Amino acid sequence: MPGDHSSKQYDMDLETIRSKVLQMGGLVESHFNDAMASFRTGDVAQAEQVIKSDENVNRLEVTLDDACSHLIVKRQPAANDLRTVMATLKVITDIERIGDEATKIARISKTLHERGTVSVLNHYESVRIMATNTANLLHDALDAFARLDEKQAARLIAQDAEIDHEFGAVLRTMITFMMEDPRTISAALDTLWVAKAIERIGDHAKNIAEYVIYVVEGKDIRHTDYVYTKLNSSV
Repeated sequence: MPGDHSSKQYDMDLETIRSKVLQMGGLVESHFNDAMASFRTGDVAQAEQVIKSDENVNRLEVTLDDACSHLIVKRQPAANDLRTVMATLKVITDIERIGDEATKIARISKTLHERGTVSVLNHYESVRIMATNTANLLHDALDAFARLDEKQAARLIAQDAEIDHEFGAVLRTMITFMMEDPRTISAALDTLWVAKAIERIGDHAKNIAEYVIYVVEGKDIRHTDYVYTKLNSSV
């Protein structure tokens, strides 16, 4: 009986942490969308709100890290339980870094529009598809983490390569703009920094998907060809 009680309490504590992690994920997802909206419209107030709200994400990271540490010390989880807590800690870190990248986009957007250089370059269209695909990847990665859906996670990891390819296309486009018209250099460089931040968000979303597979299957698939093998074997 004491063992059952301890196990149930552990499950409740872990579920509380997971719920707050998903809350944190929803927050950075919103920040990313708002940062891209400010980049598109030039809404400086919206950009400033994203920058200010990053403090909430940072506070959640500290709170959740502390909660996971206390859970390990208090409940002393083993095997799959410990793996779940360790993966959750890594997901928290990736979510916080996504928040940092969203803040970076908001800062660039604010500077870009305050400088008044957007008129020489249709900057948003250059990254629109990349931003949309990354936002979808982030949303689906958080969903896979919420449901511990390793099959969805495997599909998402493969999608990150598409975002990397799209970043290469943006890079080539911006270089062309700068070579053809020096007046676009400042805005093009800003757009490149935004594209790089989007690409990094895609990387962090992919990491979240990898941790889902780690929890479910007990496999650390980082730096392996696991996903391609898995997808090809299911064809």
